[in-house]
Amino acid sequence: MSFYLPLGDDHYRPTRSTESPWDTEMQHGGPPAALLGRVLSVDGLRLARISVDFLGPIPRRDFHVEVTPIKPGRLTTLNEARMVVDGRVAVTARAWHIAPGPTPPISTPADHADPLPGPEAATTFPGYDEWGYGRAIEWRTTKGALGEPDGEKHVWTRVREPLIEGQEIQGQDRALIVADSANGISAVLPMDTWLSIPPTMTTTLLRPPSGEWVHLACRTALSGDGLGLTSGELFDADGAVGVVAQPLVVRAR
Repeated sequence: MSFYLPLGDDHYRPTRSTESPWDTEMQHGGPPAALLGRVLSVDGLRLARISVDFLGPIPRRDFHVEVTPIKPGRLTTLNEARMVVDGRVAVTARAWHIAPGPTPPISTPADHADPLPGPEAATTFPGYDEWGYGRAIEWRTTKGALGEPDGEKHVWTRVREPLIEGQEIQGQDRALIVADSANGISAVLPMDTWLSIPPTMTTTLLRPPSGEWVHLACRTALSGDGLGLTSGELFDADGAVGVVAQPLVVRAR
């Protein structure tokens, strides 16, 4: 199993592993973010920041991807990708890539996440046991409980399958597949009665995660007029790897 089946000529078919928790015919935002991040890769440069805009619900149907260069360069590049479903642009992404260079003369002390707990800590989102995206990832919490609207959450994640069938999953893929889950993980209102919808997600990476496990420490704050902001930090076993931010539309169902 994988999140996407390649059909050739930049066309793809989403599998059930992309399934949204709100509608089985739609995709969760994480897999599209990771796929567009993958197609935007630039040889010799490393992803530094990707901003993904969700222009509406993302149908779980065949689609194609278009890529447009915006700012080419030797040290930095900016490119855009679009996921087109049934003739409509459903998701856009813009990515900055930066060329790695010589080692700086100083090193920054690394922040570290909570230690990875054992298999006994594995958990799911209550009420969503058959949710395709949720089942495609192993979740082990170290702060808070999934599905509980109690604020800040810390969770180790392990993506169980490739992003694209027949292609090895990369550290960047693992980070982007889970980054868009930050708002749902750290929800502060009950998800069965409140919507907290991120129209966009920005992830900035210091480096791609190494190993199978990516830790996400995230929190959500609400304004007094129906907006919210989710922020999160991404780690691997060696320390911090990046940050994620999502503005939210907050409404009662």
